[in-house]
Amino acid sequence: MEETIQSKDFIRRIIEEDIREGKNKGKVITRFPPEPNGYLHIGHAKSICLNFGIAQEYQSVCHLRFDDTNPTKEDVAFEHAIERDINWLGFDWQGKLFHASDYFEQMYECAIELIKSQKAYVCGLSEEEIREYRGTVTTAGKVSPFASQSVDQNLDLFKRMRAGEFPDSKYVLRARIDMASANMKMRDPLLYRIRHAEHHMTQNKWCIYPMYDYAHPISDALEGITHSVCTLEFENNRDIYDWLLDSLQYPFPSRPRQYEFARLDLQHTIMSKRKLLQLVENKKVSGWDDPRLPTIAGLRRRGYTPEAIRKFCELVGVAKSNSSVDIAQLEFCIRDDLNAKARRVLAVLRPVKVMIDNYPEGQIEELPASYWPHDIPNEGSRIVPFTKELYIEKEDFEENPPKDFFRLAPGREVRLRYGYCITCTHVDKDPVSGEIIAIHCTYDPETKSGNAPLGRKVKGTIHWVSSKGVPAEVRLYDHLLLESTDNDDEEKDFLERLNPNSLEVLSGSLVEPSLIEAVAGEHYQFERQGYFFVDPKESTAGKPVFNRVVTLKDSWSKKVKKA
Repeated sequence: MEETIQSKDFIRRIIEEDIREGKNKGKVITRFPPEPNGYLHIGHAKSICLNFGIAQEYQSVCHLRFDDTNPTKEDVAFEHAIERDINWLGFDWQGKLFHASDYFEQMYECAIELIKSQKAYVCGLSEEEIREYRGTVTTAGKVSPFASQSVDQNLDLFKRMRAGEFPDSKYVLRARIDMASANMKMRDPLLYRIRHAEHHMTQNKWCIYPMYDYAHPISDALEGITHSVCTLEFENNRDIYDWLLDSLQYPFPSRPRQYEFARLDLQHTIMSKRKLLQLVENKKVSGWDDPRLPTIAGLRRRGYTPEAIRKFCELVGVAKSNSSVDIAQLEFCIRDDLNAKARRVLAVLRPVKVMIDNYPEGQIEELPASYWPHDIPNEGSRIVPFTKELYIEKEDFEENPPKDFFRLAPGREVRLRYGYCITCTHVDKDPVSGEIIAIHCTYDPETKSGNAPLGRKVKGTIHWVSSKGVPAEVRLYDHLLLESTDNDDEEKDFLERLNPNSLEVLSGSLVEPSLIEAVAGEHYQFERQGYFFVDPKESTAGKPVFNRVVTLKDSWSKKVKKA
């Protein structure tokens, strides 16, 4: 047992120890408390997998609670999106869906209790004055002149705040803690502020709203949460969490404890909800589900699977210190998952015509092609038509090839995947631009479907699509940022670091005829190209749109070196 416990991450070790000591009567109840002011991203997925995963492991439940304490930024549409994302990742809150606003009345009662016990007061300093009075890391703060008000004065002002007698920002309710505390979060933090704004859940019932640091511990305690797991940026907030719960005599069903773990910092993308919102609002992307974004909705539309994301979160692990994770780890997980799920098909993204001069005019030959390689124990095949006119990738032909080029070139022979060996004889060019119009070849009928050409060694095998191929739009996605990390502390405009080539739309691509029936939401591996996903939003019957999920191997490091 001891060895098993030690092999777990530090959060689970804490839980195991609590269970062994009989804390919380052996219960383990977690929560996931997103603010509905945007879409969730891959960083939230790590927290979802941890909190809901713990609940699954200990046969318990993880509550979903929307932190709807700021009515000016929140929207029920974001709540619905968050619910979809959690369900898609494979988790369920088992009917335990709550809002912080469910507890506004109890929170108000707790505030009254704090005022009566002289642990809170109404402050009339302006926002600028509050910042000034707070002091700095090296100098203590100054006590607000409003801190000396009597209990009756504070109760009167706070009740009038609730009644709507004062404009926004006129007063705030503050905790009376320690203006000289080394933890600046403890220097009389704000508990309530005035906001004359309609709330999507409570409408106009309230005009005072609790701060997150106040609502969070009270909500946890009211719901019977045992382990409140959050990311490291809330580490200093834990002192407020504990101070509030220890200061209140309210009959809470539990005394939760807060624990912090390292947030996910994924390279080559943006992990700031504020910046993601800016991209959406400035129309730098097509929306919250743009496949370039690290939002769960964007990853889903791009073609990532919940299994791959869960595996990635498992590999990243749960640590106590922040670190940067290479996006290649995420890409490895989706490749590994799709390897056994995605059928192999033929597609030419940037086609150039090939004419097989000695192939019979008008003949269409049906060649059998397996959907799966030999190392994948899946069954299934289809027929690909072979014709006199076909198409290959432009990059698979060179008029003057380098020494290590093993694809098609004048006088050189290659094998067509599932088909014949062909040899280039000459090319047709546009007399004005010099661009290659057609590559002329001959084929060897004795080399059909893998038969070895006698006395000849053919090194290269390339993919192709016949003249019966289906036109398709293909979208190639690359990393969102040119730089490896997005430092939230940097002042320079992050828009300058966006990768201008993060999306390339190819409208002249061709796919094999079987893909005319491709259904939105299906995965394929385009042989030699990568894994692709039929866009569920813009594909229509007979007109598929393919999103590249990931290349077959990591090529970003090579791009950086060449640049």
